[in-house]
Amino acid sequence: MAHHRNGLAERRRTVGLTQEALAEHMQVDRSTITRWESGRTAPQPWMRPRLARLLRVDAEGLNNLLSTRTSHGAEGQDALAYATLHPERIDLLAVATLRTRFDDYAARYDRVPSASLIAGAAAQLNRIDQLASASYRGRVQRELHALHADACTLMGQLIWDASQRRDHATATTYYEQSAGLARHLRDSTLEAHALLRTCYVALYGAHNARAGLALAEQAAEIAARTSPALSGLALLHVAEAHAMLGSNPACEHALSSAERRLGRVGTGDAAADLVSPTQFGRLAGSCYLSLGDHRRAESLLASTADKLRDRRKSRAIVLGNLTLARIRQRDVDAGVASLTEAIAELETTRGGGGMNIVFAAARELRPWRQEPLVAEVHDRLLGLMTAA
Repeated sequence: MAHHRNGLAERRRTVGLTQEALAEHMQVDRSTITRWESGRTAPQPWMRPRLARLLRVDAEGLNNLLSTRTSHGAEGQDALAYATLHPERIDLLAVATLRTRFDDYAARYDRVPSASLIAGAAAQLNRIDQLASASYRGRVQRELHALHADACTLMGQLIWDASQRRDHATATTYYEQSAGLARHLRDSTLEAHALLRTCYVALYGAHNARAGLALAEQAAEIAARTSPALSGLALLHVAEAHAMLGSNPACEHALSSAERRLGRVGTGDAAADLVSPTQFGRLAGSCYLSLGDHRRAESLLASTADKLRDRRKSRAIVLGNLTLARIRQRDVDAGVASLTEAIAELETTRGGGGMNIVFAAARELRPWRQEPLVAEVHDRLLGLMTAA
């Protein structure tokens, strides 16, 4: 199944890079490059601008390299078509083709409205479920169940986001299904990821900081043995839960622990792609906002927003929090500027988290609603709400 994405490998060789050299420039392990070129995984959105520069292509050219399948890609389509007719005979090539399709949906999450992805992702999930139920072969079945767990997590994420973070029950059901599959596989990284997603529902949907704290601590503990990346990410949410509860010392301790854990992330970490270089600033900024240290929050969130140009839903959330930090310092002009940027991101992506924070920020602007700039931004918000 090597070189599923032949064009990607050929482009790398054309610009004179070995897999080892490209991995060094991308700050990943060579095996990660191998997985990208084989079609088993895809680079996360935040990695793509740097990869495009190294390969000397634009964003569209890189997307073509990542989506084009040659040689084994055609074989993979044939293998998947055969497996659909004879599910008990599915092989690893067909599973790799399914994984590539899943990666494509996951990579698009941060750039387009979740509602536009749900139908296709649901069809993929149903297909994976049917094939996993019919497969009785060792490694093939394990790979299918792992993919099934990932697909359930993504489906929960899409539904929760598309519902503007209101449909907690459906999202949680998918996360619980993912966690159950992970426990069946004895895959602690998959289980911790599903638990962490459930934590997000508790923290940002139900606004239950104590429930979110318990889930984040559980995820951090489960992932500690296998994935510093995921356990570090969970500890960042432990910190945020403590911040929501007003516990400054516990928040600072969790942030320090998270930073140390993330500093130990190795290239073989299965969850390394879940953590971006902006993760710490984004969560730490949110923590200081909750704790009332608005100047410190503004500094972290402003620098993070500048680095998030390719992750539009995440950037809208950061800009919304940045707006809150500025308003609470009575810097209305700067707050309106960041709020305007956040709205521009949401007009394209309609991310649920960003929408909620942006409207919360707008409510805090009410004392200045007679000012022209504030009135203008409220008009744009009305248009955003009407379009929804």
